[in-house]
Amino acid sequence: LMTACQANLSPIFSIYPDPENEAQEILETAIGDNTPLTATDHLGVVHELWLVTDPTAISKAASVMGAKPLFIADGHHRYETALNIQQQYRQQHPGERDHPTDYVLMSCVSMDDPGMIVLPTHRLFRGVQPITSTELVDQLGESFDCERVGTGTRLAEDIWARVELEDRQSTMGFYCRADDTWIMARLTEAGRARMDRLMADRSEEWRSLGVALLHKLVMDDLLGYQDLPTPLYVRELDLVESALRDGDGEGRDATGQQGSGQPFNLGCIVMPATLDHVRAISEHGERMPAKSTYFYPKMLSGLLFNPLDS
Repeated sequence: LMTACQANLSPIFSIYPDPENEAQEILETAIGDNTPLTATDHLGVVHELWLVTDPTAISKAASVMGAKPLFIADGHHRYETALNIQQQYRQQHPGERDHPTDYVLMSCVSMDDPGMIVLPTHRLFRGVQPITSTELVDQLGESFDCERVGTGTRLAEDIWARVELEDRQSTMGFYCRADDTWIMARLTEAGRARMDRLMADRSEEWRSLGVALLHKLVMDDLLGYQDLPTPLYVRELDLVESALRDGDGEGRDATGQQGSGQPFNLGCIVMPATLDHVRAISEHGERMPAKSTYFYPKMLSGLLFNPLDS
C-alpha cells in the first residue's frame, strides 16, 4: 500500500518519557486559540488537528524531544515496511541521502500524559477441544491456584472486575464452554519457576506479562496447544460475552484473521501490559507479545499524508 501510494497514510504510534509533559506544553501554547480541523470517528472519538508554524515553538519542542527515546506502541509493521522502502530506494539510488524515504510519519505521545489509557485485549481461542473447568484446573496443576466463580457467559464483566481489582499480571480468568463455567487462576511460585525455565532466554519483565504467561505457560506448555490458529482478540466485555455465547464468525475478524464458524471452547480475560512494561521490555531489545497492549485513543489514519516520492 505504501509503495503503491508513495506515501505514509497512517502514523506509527510512539510513546516517550516526559514527566513534566514539557514538549506537549510547548505545542499547546503555540496553538493558542486557533481553530482545529475536526473529525469524529466510528467510536465517537473527536480528533482535532492543528498546524504549528512558529519556528521558535518547533525549535523548543525539538530540543526537548531530541534526547528522548521513542518506543513503538503500535505500528512496528509500518516501521519495518518504511525501512524496506528506504533500502529499496537506496539500492536504486546509491549514495543519495536525505530523501523522503529516510523519514517516516510518526505520532509521539508522552507516557506521562494523563489522557493515556492502556486497555486489555482478551483472548477467545480457536481450535481448542471442549474442556471442562475441572479438566482445566487439573491441567493447570500446581502452577496455578484456581477458584471456580460461577456459570454463564454473562459473568465476563464480573470476572474482569475481579482481575482488574487484583491488578496482577499473573491473575487471569478462564471460561470453559463444556460446563459453562468461569474460573479465576492465580500463578503460584511453582508456576513462576516453570515459566522461568521455559522462557529462560527472555527478560524477567517479559516472563511476568499476563499474555506471555497465558500463551507460553498455559496454552503451549500446560495445555499442549502449540499450533493453534490465531485467537479472536476482543477488547469490549459485551463482545466477549456475545462471542462466547454465539460462537465465532465465518469471515475475517477485525484483525484480519479467518473465523472458524465454530464455538469458542476456551476464553481468557487477562490484564494489559503497563507503560513500564513497554519501556523495560523495549530496553532489553525484546518485542512485546502480540496484542499485549491497546492504547486508547488512537489517531485516525489519513489525517496527514507523508509523501515518499519528492
